[in-house]
Amino acid sequence: MRHPSEAPPSRGEFAATPRRSRPVRVAEAIKDWVVEKGLKPGDRLPGEAELIARFGMAKGTIREAMRILQAQGLVTTKTGPGGGSFVGEVSADRARALLGNYFFFKQVSIDDIYQLRIALEPELAASLAGRLTEEQLGALEAILELYAAPAADATEERDQHVASLRFHATLARFGSNALLAFFVDFMAGILTDLTVYQRLYAEPNLELWRQGRSHQIALIDALRRGDAEAARAIMHEHMTLARRLMEDQEAVVMKRFMQD
Repeated sequence: MRHPSEAPPSRGEFAATPRRSRPVRVAEAIKDWVVEKGLKPGDRLPGEAELIARFGMAKGTIREAMRILQAQGLVTTKTGPGGGSFVGEVSADRARALLGNYFFFKQVSIDDIYQLRIALEPELAASLAGRLTEEQLGALEAILELYAAPAADATEERDQHVASLRFHATLARFGSNALLAFFVDFMAGILTDLTVYQRLYAEPNLELWRQGRSHQIALIDALRRGDAEAARAIMHEHMTLARRLMEDQEAVVMKRFMQD
């Protein structure tokens, strides 16, 4: 992205990057201009005539550029009195959905996900030690109550897996590192989908329930005490064990599928 101190690109600069269509390049230039001006979500954007004059482009190009920005969630429009175009803000839910679309046809495995979880989640846990409020810790403990006892059937097993992943997504949202929190939350979402789509819950896994819940209880205690090293070690052990047990469960499901 262009540095805010630089002027918007000229028509000559647009011509210097032929690999992208003109509306795409104009959309990028508008984004750079928004940064340059320090505009925030909800701020009004210039009207069409001013954009045409500012960027030296035809009406159709400007309109298509604005449609691109609307599709990205970076511009919103309102009709009627006080209407116009405004700076938009992409929500975390929308960003996760868009990134999820990218991975839709990728062969993402349990191992792929846990490779990243083992690298990231222990650091997230350590960063939150001693920083969570009692209300936030209570929210985590409330999730634990959703799987206080082993699952009685496959449906409950699935619900418990999803609730356990919600524990990690909730923990991620408490973090101050927005990038780290986003990716931890995103991976929990992918794993939730894999749990449901691949029916990994079809075979109850008592060890995964017992060990996973025990780790989460110990983690909350370490977070409450402000013990960053303990929180990191507990989460690392939790992720390593979960990786092994989930891969074992995936193998059982795939074996059953091949036999069927």
